[in-house]
Amino acid sequence: MTINTEQRQQQRHRERQQKVKEAVDAKVAAATEERGVLMVLTGNGKGKSTAGFGTVARAVGHGKQAAVVQFIKGNWDCGERKLLEAHGVPFEVMATGFTWETQDREADTAAALKAWEAAERWLADPAIDLVLLDELTYMVSYHYLELERVLSALRQRPLHQHVIITGRNCHRQLIELADTVSELECVKHAFEAGVKAQPGFDF
Repeated sequence: MTINTEQRQQQRHRERQQKVKEAVDAKVAAATEERGVLMVLTGNGKGKSTAGFGTVARAVGHGKQAAVVQFIKGNWDCGERKLLEAHGVPFEVMATGFTWETQDREADTAAALKAWEAAERWLADPAIDLVLLDELTYMVSYHYLELERVLSALRQRPLHQHVIITGRNCHRQLIELADTVSELECVKHAFEAGVKAQPGFDF
């Protein structure tokens, strides 16, 4: 390769990157609104709750106040809860276990309502900067919670407050209301190969 050829390639690279930079700079300049974001993390892939908790940790690291409601989870050790509670993050845990393990619809509905009442308090509290509603989608899918009640609380929350909803099969009205939606796809999962869930990695 001659020096002139190398120089031409470098010049073309600089020109391409300059165009990319100009496009990104324009988007950054146009994003002037500052308000709470409603984010949905859905899909069949692993990592939705993990991503949600990562954002909670980020908020705490910036001195923000966060709160977490865990639906369909049990009372077992939860690494995220142990870490974040030690940093002042309040938790409300439905504590009935996974949906496929429960057999009592009435009890599950009552537990979901109790957890949701805590969520409503935090969604109305201007002192809370971020609320994680972990696995909320199942509560709507199973009709444990009224969709309109959930939508109303989300719409009426303080303007600055961020909310993260996780879980599979998110209702289309929640997706429509959301500002950011990410769908995680399952390509492979260790559990399908017989690897059990392990503390410090899966919970």
